[in-house]
Amino acid sequence: MSDHQLDARGLLCPMPVIKTQDRVMELQNGDTLEIQCTDPGALNDVSAWCRINGHKLISTREENGLVTIVIEVMS
Repeated sequence: MSDHQLDARGLLCPMPVIKTQDRVMELQNGDTLEIQCTDPGALNDVSAWCRINGHKLISTREENGLVTIVIEVMS
């Protein structure tokens, strides 16, 4: 298991989810991915994407315009 990061700052919907999907395809089961973005809609979008694709949403936070989402890859 490894921890990974994805910088999706400055991207608007649907790009944070697309970048997340592309990155997850490179990862292994049990890896975590921390996504940083500035699009507040990504909170709902990534959460829904995880639910549909069977990945685990670990945490979300929004602070000073920066949204941080941590997911666990479940493949």
